[in-house]
Amino acid sequence: MDRWQNRVAVVTGASSGIGSAIAVDLVKAGLTVVGLARRVERVKELQQRLPAARKDKLVALYCDVGNESSVNEAFDWIIQKFGAIDILVNNAGTLQSGQLVDMNPAFIQQVIQTNIMGVVLCTQRAVRSMRERKFDGHVVIINSILGHKTMSTVEGVVPDLNIYPPSKHAVTALTEGYRQEFMALGTRIKITSISPGVVDTEILPDSIRNVTGRMLHSEDISQAVLYAVATPPHVQVHEIIIKPMGEKM
Repeated sequence: MDRWQNRVAVVTGASSGIGSAIAVDLVKAGLTVVGLARRVERVKELQQRLPAARKDKLVALYCDVGNESSVNEAFDWIIQKFGAIDILVNNAGTLQSGQLVDMNPAFIQQVIQTNIMGVVLCTQRAVRSMRERKFDGHVVIINSILGHKTMSTVEGVVPDLNIYPPSKHAVTALTEGYRQEFMALGTRIKITSISPGVVDTEILPDSIRNVTGRMLHSEDISQAVLYAVATPPHVQVHEIIIKPMGEKM
């Protein structure tokens, strides 16, 4: 991690779960981290739990990643304050329980806007900073095992993940699209998708929590992020799939 000392990382969805764990571990690894979240007060609480010498290295900033004006306002502030973005971790995501056949379309659109357009909007701004400086940065996307397959049906249980798996399949396609664009544009910016199985976080619906006793922890995913960004310049970690032992998905 030597090359990242005192560099600037932006982590979206930093208010809980995987995002919080990533923000903390990047700070401990020597980076300045801007934690973006709608629940910005929770990022400030996270800051207070850091070692005294590192507290000022985590900055809490409001951002709704699905809203273009909110993203631009946040990234404008980051550039003005720190001058650069060296690592972007696209972690923010949402899930609304319900069935595609009859759920409120507004909830479906919210998932699409956050899980897909949030990645697009934030990545545009981060990559702009990297390309303007000709810096070999790193974009990480927290994907899902459901970006590679769909949930198996359980007898007597109506599926309720609706648009979430399709949104994560889109993230898998985005990852390859970014890899090709970064290469064709002559950059050495890296892109990594990290696809966890079941993780014990707030977003996990009861329909899954109640049928599985095997779950990953947020810190398991954060360690994968650290591994990916710590690789030498000639190594491209394109995809990491992480499952808890014994997971049947």
